Amino acid sequence: MGIKGLQSFVQNSCSNVCSTVNLRTLAARHKSSNPESSPTIVVDAMGCLRTWYTPNDWVHGGQWKEYLCSLQTFISAFQAAGIRLVFIFDGVIEKTKREEWVKRRLRDNNEISKIFDFIKANGQQPGRNMFFIPSGISTFTKSALKSLGQEVILSHVEGDYEVAAYGLQHQCLGILGEDSDYLIFNTVPYFSVSKLCLASLETIMYLRENLCRELSLRLSDLPLLACLLGNDVIPENMVACFQRKCMASYPLRNSDQNRRAQVIRAVAAFISNLQHSQHGLSQVECMLPHWFDKTLLQKGIALYILPQQNSPWLSELPQGNAERNIIESVVCPYKDIVQTALSKRCKGEMAGVCKILLTGETDCSNTLEDEHDSEIMGQALIYRPVRQHVYAILLGNGNASPDTCPVVKEWYVYPGNRLLQPDIVQAVPLSIAGGAPSIRNLWMANSPDIQSERFYAYFACFQIENFTDELKALEPCLAAVCCLLIYIAVQVVSVSQKDVEAFLAQVLCLPGKSAGQLKSLQVWSLCPPNRWTLGPCSRLWTPSVMKT
Repeated sequence: MGIKGLQSFVQNSCSNVCSTVNLRTLAARHKSSNPESSPTIVVDAMGCLRTWYTPNDWVHGGQWKEYLCSLQTFISAFQAAGIRLVFIFDGVIEKTKREEWVKRRLRDNNEISKIFDFIKANGQQPGRNMFFIPSGISTFTKSALKSLGQEVILSHVEGDYEVAAYGLQHQCLGILGEDSDYLIFNTVPYFSVSKLCLASLETIMYLRENLCRELSLRLSDLPLLACLLGNDVIPENMVACFQRKCMASYPLRNSDQNRRAQVIRAVAAFISNLQHSQHGLSQVECMLPHWFDKTLLQKGIALYILPQQNSPWLSELPQGNAERNIIESVVCPYKDIVQTALSKRCKGEMAGVCKILLTGETDCSNTLEDEHDSEIMGQALIYRPVRQHVYAILLGNGNASPDTCPVVKEWYVYPGNRLLQPDIVQAVPLSIAGGAPSIRNLWMANSPDIQSERFYAYFACFQIENFTDELKALEPCLAAVCCLLIYIAVQVVSVSQKDVEAFLAQVLCLPGKSAGQLKSLQVWSLCPPNRWTLGPCSRLWTPSVMKT
């Protein structure tokens, strides 16, 4: 979630809330008082991606070995201090957050447009101030961390809630991330990843108790403060009028602070004068616009209440909140398949597949695509035929009848899509002699020829099953590359032989080079008129591999 301006307010206006700490020292103290348990820090992985992905040539994406090296350096620094890390990734976009997700995707589209404008005008990539995280980095970071022996968890609910709950339940040393919501949750200490010095393991710890003293609030007031300042559940524009009333009722003596700081202090002053009960919440509701959905306030507060906690502002948690169960109905008809997918999902695997099986929905965020390049359609559309075959395998083919085939709701970002509603995409059964394989056979069968059947089904999804024997003869990593290149060459008519050769050269020539050697490679210039300078790596290739 996140509360606009709260973190900067704390850093700039509340020096007593920010304390410099040494994580190595804190870990040593923990070991001394708890010799049987390892000091553990739960990591908000999504909030750390920008810290981990540091290559200068970021616009190309795909510095895989460099990225692995960065992750290993990060992990090693904590291991040397005897600190165990647990990485939690967002696993869902809750329905109440979809509107905010859409707003962010459209906002990111504008930022991406500025990147391409800069490249076209200057012939080089923008500076780090315009940095945009490479597409797919979250998915590939899970795999990278697991390959480095780390524990990875995919959240069943909103990621920051699960991070806060995990930290509290397992008595962790603290939370490492960059999200002002961790100032609101009543959980373990919150450490800043952006202020972290890996060499010394020094960083900033934010003290909730001191924030409460600064604002004359109690810990149990912070969820209400978050809602009245605006978050992903209650957008700021819905409480703007209320905030103006608070500013008028509680003018600050010190007007040197910026407007956001004044708003935070005024809203806090209003809350501190309320009766600390559900009746006090009624007083808040009286100051909100008549069109405001009053249940939103209760839902917003409840989202910060961790298991075994309660709130004086609520007589009871809204129905369903205690369980935090996002699964309303299971789309896939095969319960054993769903159970298998869920067990994989808990380990950070098959998140996208699991979501389709459970909800019949899928989503894909922004990629570096030039919306003004009309010769190449968005990657979401290029790969849709593949996904349609996958949907048919996962959900069944409805007896191969177009009228009975399952459909999936796709929230995919691509040029021209304003995301007003999901695209309704029909599953398309594979045309395979003898009939399409069932997901149960592909996942559960142990027959001698099942591996060949899996290969054939995989290549059939890309409509290249006629090349199955040739591709099976290659190393898996090369077979995957060739599979994608053949598919792209067929789907995108403007792909030239040189484009294909460029991809193959990267795959064949670069694996033997170290991360240091790859880092020293020079990119002479970006040539805007040639769409393939950025095209193959950022639009059609996932993960991008321009350099490595």
